[in-house]
Amino acid sequence: MPDYPTIESCIGNTPLVRLQRLPGSSSNTLLAKLEGNNPAGSVKDRPALSMIAEAERRGDIRPGDTLVEATSGNTGIALAMAAAIRGYHMVLIMPESASTERKLAMRAYGAELVEVSAEEGMEGARDLAEAMEREGRGRQLNQFSNPDNPLAHYRGTGPELWQQTDGEITHLVSSMGTTGTIMGCSAYLKTQNPAVQLIGLQPTEGASIPGIRRWPEAYLPKIFEPARVDRVIDISQEESEEAMRRLAAEEGILCGVSAGGAVAAALRLSAEVENATIVAIICDRGDRYLSTGVFGAGG
Repeated sequence: MPDYPTIESCIGNTPLVRLQRLPGSSSNTLLAKLEGNNPAGSVKDRPALSMIAEAERRGDIRPGDTLVEATSGNTGIALAMAAAIRGYHMVLIMPESASTERKLAMRAYGAELVEVSAEEGMEGARDLAEAMEREGRGRQLNQFSNPDNPLAHYRGTGPELWQQTDGEITHLVSSMGTTGTIMGCSAYLKTQNPAVQLIGLQPTEGASIPGIRRWPEAYLPKIFEPARVDRVIDISQEESEEAMRRLAAEEGILCGVSAGGAVAAALRLSAEVENATIVAIICDRGDRYLSTGVFGAGG
């Protein structure tokens, strides 16, 4: 019998494609890492499986246990999928302002959804997850402080980028939410070439971009090490959404708002350098945002 793959084995090894129209005339090569091609549709599939598998390997959890996690969306969907694969009951806590598609996807994978108000936001969701764990209502994986989050990118995303660019990558642009992607990729890429520049994104004041956060000091992810990021770019909601729409209409890449922000920042960066190979992480697919109206319809 052939050794057929499982859905778990399909996580990672996502395509890296060249942008053809948005860069215009440039000596630089701009590339997009299509993380929406993961089974549950985002870069978060990688740390979701890593956190569950590593906790299971250590004996911290076992199939049948209840897991709780605060999420703004993509990690929740990924964890719901990983929990379904491995046999856990998943309770996800998120702001009520999350898109309808995200909520429906979590429930489709069998997760239980607990919502906090938009005003409480992710900080409120994180506080509730902590309280539930203290009360014995589930085991928290805690993507914000769990080293198995960046480990997934140190083992997977970083090596893929190095191999797919034949070691020619000069800059990586990544949104910063939990910061797992940029932390893990930095840890790997810097071992291959210390000159590779890691560019992190945070939102401008007042912007509301799913997946990118400007955390209050008390909620800054514990996995975040500022020294691993060479530069931080503030990105506006308008610039992110405009780049997101252009990616769909001009490049055929339907992605989310944070991915639009990464490409907008990559284009900014491209205007400053020459003969560079710049990679932007396309965190997720755009179909989970259609009802929000960001593409000009729905809402």
